[in-house]
Amino acid sequence: MRLVALALALLAALPAAADEPKKDPSELKVETRHEVTVDGVAFAYSATAGTVILRGDDDKPRASLFYVSYIREGTDPATRPITFAFNGGPGSSAVWLHLGALGPRRVALGDEGEALPPPGRLEDNPATWLDMTDLVFIDPVSTGFSRATEGQDPKQFHGLDEDVRAVGDLVRILVTRLRRWGSPKALVGESYGTTRAAHLARHLQDGLGMQLSAVVLISAVLDFQTIRFDQGNDMPYWLYVPSYTASAFHHKKLEAPLQESLVKTLAEVEVWTRQTYLPALAAGDALPAAERAAVAKSLARYTGLPVEVCERADLRISQGLFCKELLRDQGKSVGRFDARYVGTDRLKLGSSPDYDPSYAAVQGPYTSGINDYLRRELGFESDMTYEVLTGRVHPWNLGAQNRYATVVESLRDAVVENKGLHVLFCGGYTDLATPYFAMDHTIAHMGLAPEDKARVHRATYAAGHMMYLRKADLLKLKADAAAVYQAATKR
Repeated sequence: MRLVALALALLAALPAAADEPKKDPSELKVETRHEVTVDGVAFAYSATAGTVILRGDDDKPRASLFYVSYIREGTDPATRPITFAFNGGPGSSAVWLHLGALGPRRVALGDEGEALPPPGRLEDNPATWLDMTDLVFIDPVSTGFSRATEGQDPKQFHGLDEDVRAVGDLVRILVTRLRRWGSPKALVGESYGTTRAAHLARHLQDGLGMQLSAVVLISAVLDFQTIRFDQGNDMPYWLYVPSYTASAFHHKKLEAPLQESLVKTLAEVEVWTRQTYLPALAAGDALPAAERAAVAKSLARYTGLPVEVCERADLRISQGLFCKELLRDQGKSVGRFDARYVGTDRLKLGSSPDYDPSYAAVQGPYTSGINDYLRRELGFESDMTYEVLTGRVHPWNLGAQNRYATVVESLRDAVVENKGLHVLFCGGYTDLATPYFAMDHTIAHMGLAPEDKARVHRATYAAGHMMYLRKADLLKLKADAAAVYQAATKR
């Protein structure tokens, strides 16, 4: 990518152009022009890095939200989609989708997503979505450069409903300023960002009258009961097993017949999990000894773990235990975000790894990449820390008392009420944070009529939580999304 014009810094203290909406004087905006080539076609686009001030009912500033937008030049806003993207955490900036999957620039990694020697560097993204949609990346309050304003308590933004209202306000403001109310609009969220996207879709539709054309959910978690390994909650134990199988398959820890075909093996495991393993968990201590022994043997066979480990764990393998146990005989552990990554713990003892090697592999390259990119290529200067992934948002208010948080009904309402909305669920096989089988369970329990379910699409990938780190999956994700965008924007 080459810079085709000098950066034009537009501080709000300067007079606004006559045809430009009035901005808050404390907002910042820097625009640059660039060029990128996608599938052999070169085109120009403008990039804007800036802040928007959110105000309360009393008109006092509440927060300054940071965003980066990319607008392809020479297109018709009436037909050109615009996509708002964010990651999750809670506490994550949008850096992963921004510099990993959707944006015109990408952190350089190996073909399988392995880290290169530091420092991290950027390259043109061959699978950027900018050829099919304009893009806006959003950092929620307390992430990236977004902050609560002076005198405001950031906790007022740290919750399921609170966060959606703030992000929704930003989307509304930017759609208005960019004059895109007439454009097809889409959301892309990853991890907790899928929770936000599902809830936000209904908020935009019911609260602001803004209908979406598409919602893309990458590594989805809409029902937190599916991923919380709590005492008395057996749901994640059976929903995680196929991902354990895929991870063991990758590390060649399964017996020979199961190593022949991942797709065939997963189909077998999914049936066993629903028809045999789930009833066994439900039986609890009432499960006959012979049946218990048979289930332990099958669980070991499908996870690559020793039978005695499955028995000692009461047939319930938590994510942390699996990550520690799969390669314990080699003195290694595997990643939570992506079990393809391998780490080395200080001791072979314990029931969980010392760290997540799949996060350690990308934290440095993405942190240096975003800090260098924003300042050197996009011209946005700030001495603030760009919060890539912060714990300062915790405790996060999920608004769920004596129950697990869920936004399944929010998404269902959006799909049922908006007959033009298409939803794409994307899950990685080796994702041990938000397993693909839990995603399938959520889809199967949305209670949609056949004509509505026809607009809900599903895609799976060989890698994990950030499947786009692997170049083959990066390209597949783009192709899967392009098909959904095409279906969603037909007129």
